[in-house]
Amino acid sequence: MSKPKVGFYWCASCGGCEEAVVDLAEGILPVVEAVDIVFWPVALDFKRSDIEAMADGEITVCFLNGAIRTSEQEEMAELLRQKSQLLIAFGSCAHMGGIPGLANFYTGESIFERVYREVPTVVNPDNVTPQTETQVDGTVLTLPTFRESVRTLDQTVDVDYYLPGCPPPVNLIVGAVTAILEGNLPPKGTVLAPDKALCDECPRKETKPEELAIQEYKRPHQLLIDQEECLLSQGLLCMGPATRSGCEATCINGNMPCTGCLGPTSRVTDYGAKALSAIASSLDAKDEEAILHLMEGIVDPGGTFYRYSLPASLLHRRRPA
Repeated sequence: MSKPKVGFYWCASCGGCEEAVVDLAEGILPVVEAVDIVFWPVALDFKRSDIEAMADGEITVCFLNGAIRTSEQEEMAELLRQKSQLLIAFGSCAHMGGIPGLANFYTGESIFERVYREVPTVVNPDNVTPQTETQVDGTVLTLPTFRESVRTLDQTVDVDYYLPGCPPPVNLIVGAVTAILEGNLPPKGTVLAPDKALCDECPRKETKPEELAIQEYKRPHQLLIDQEECLLSQGLLCMGPATRSGCEATCINGNMPCTGCLGPTSRVTDYGAKALSAIASSLDAKDEEAILHLMEGIVDPGGTFYRYSLPASLLHRRRPA
């Protein structure tokens, strides 16, 4: 009996999801024994032509991480969708847009202007920017097209399942792989993580007051964080009330607030709106002036509440001027 064929691919992301696979440590050995890895170009010498030569649906499951920003990433997502029986959005960037999705607060033109002309360390007297086609010694060299917006994987192709996190926690990866190998998968479209808020598994939940009354928001470097007290009650922006559980409260166990990488539960339409609502409801302020003063303590509201989810949100991106 042939082994299930598995592929991994990396689009617009940092590579942390690839590291998460390696973080299985010795746990990866039974996985490797049970499957045939047919595509993993970040780790092994595979080419696009290897995938193109496969029959449609030949890959049992493909884990694709990263958001979609360029024409090449679109093409690879479409190709891997065609060749795979199951396509899993692996990690926050594929799931919701992730950190790369924050680029949707800017135009493509302003990003190029900043990166290739304005950054103090850039020396570019001829104001050269990447072109999709360039003549070099009589040969036309091409680059992928840089799209105006960052998109999630499911805004590009059909997705079967979502494995959230930045990167996905090892326990969720093991659970997903086990479910696939055993043929014990939930309905299509399911996020492969518990469908309850992180506060439910937080080791500090007993210290959270029934009614929070935050008088000042602080950033982690501005105080000596108590290692046992609820982080929200200390005035820290912890996204636990708005975030799906399943990470075993890793950041909180490291004495840092949750930043929301596992995204919302199934009952939430817009993660950023839910997070903002959770924070706003805990303010110890009634009049507009006092509320505005408290909110000024949130240095980057867009980046805070939509850190991982802007492309997947109702906002999607900033509207052009």
